[in-house]
Amino acid sequence: MQLYSTNHISENVGFEEAIFRGLPPDNGLYMPTFIPQLAKNFWENVDKLSLQEIAFEISNCLIGDDVPADDLRNIINQAIDFEAPVVQVTDNIYCLELFHGTSMAFKDFGARFMASIMSYFLRKSEQNINILVATSGDTGGAVAQGFFEKENISVTILYPKGKVSDIQEKQLTTLGKNVKALEIDGTFDDCQALVKRAFLDTELKERFSLASANSINIARLIPQSFYYVAAYAALKKLGKKVIFSVPSGNFGNLTAGLLAMKMGMPVDTFIAATNVNKVVPEYLESGIYTPISPSKSTISNAMDVGNPSNFPRMKALSGDSLDTMKGNVVGCFYNDDQTRLGIKELFKEYNYLTCPHSAIGYSALKDYFKKTSDADSIGVFLSTAHFAKFLPEMVDTLGFTPEIPERLSILLEKTKVAVSLANDFEDFKSYLNKNLI
Repeated sequence: MQLYSTNHISENVGFEEAIFRGLPPDNGLYMPTFIPQLAKNFWENVDKLSLQEIAFEISNCLIGDDVPADDLRNIINQAIDFEAPVVQVTDNIYCLELFHGTSMAFKDFGARFMASIMSYFLRKSEQNINILVATSGDTGGAVAQGFFEKENISVTILYPKGKVSDIQEKQLTTLGKNVKALEIDGTFDDCQALVKRAFLDTELKERFSLASANSINIARLIPQSFYYVAAYAALKKLGKKVIFSVPSGNFGNLTAGLLAMKMGMPVDTFIAATNVNKVVPEYLESGIYTPISPSKSTISNAMDVGNPSNFPRMKALSGDSLDTMKGNVVGCFYNDDQTRLGIKELFKEYNYLTCPHSAIGYSALKDYFKKTSDADSIGVFLSTAHFAKFLPEMVDTLGFTPEIPERLSILLEKTKVAVSLANDFEDFKSYLNKNLI
């Protein structure tokens, strides 16, 4: 597998180098030089395959000889040891539940796959690596769980002070050992900027081996395509077109859906559903990309991203054509009041509890069908995290406290351990120089 930089300055690299570099030297993003199509018989029989079998076929097709098939199958089985069920909510709307993994968020797919494949390469090379990752909420918990106690790997997670839920914060600040948390006085975009700058810092790069676990890393992106194909497979028997509504912040999730489409998945419509950080929906409307700085705080905090990192990949997958992107992606956005209405409607009308992010996905799908009157399609909204991870918002919206899974409730009793830092690169760099391996 060869990968190029979306900035088209850095040289092409192989898969192993790409995942450990995280970012190319020219500050672009790595993308495959060639995206293969899965065989016709794969799509004809995909409904007979398990999630793990689908995951193997996709990753094997993309990664090729970089990882032997038997080793890759073991990595998949170790990393993807949970399911992603498709649950019917209304006559034509389904929910793809992506919160059945360790941290109860969709990021488990990418984080666990990445941790397993990095460990595989590190065992062969006997090297150490330092993972730097910024989180707006769920990434941190998934990365913390995925990399916890992995040999030769140190993890440093940056999160914005006061802008993640209590449970999200506890997930990334209570493990200890090889996982460290930094509470940054700023926004998610500030955290992400610090991480990106660290990767480009010559002194840090010469002293330490650094890698990213954000969706900017290609090893995070590939496994997120697995569950789109699995959802399509689960609904294939209905014989209708499938539309995916994707709650979006950094846009790695939607980009993975476009990647699956490029590999032959018979789906041609994705809904980019955001909160009021509506950079991509506005781009689809006007053709002008205008980042928001600072990003705006909402109750769907994991989507509070004012400059989505994966946007260059969306452009690359669209051939750098606005018309092509608009042919595959429909944009919409919702404020907090509209988000709460979505949560209430799902519970009162369908007895279905879902988090603020997932409620935006549902509302976008419902509104899409209202506008199009498309009777030949069914819609799938992605439920990106368990509702209990956003308990204060759920209680405020519904007027009662929903039941919390035991593995989340016990986190609230644990003691947070985090280092507070200003939004200052020199302070961050000084911390790294003292604490990395």
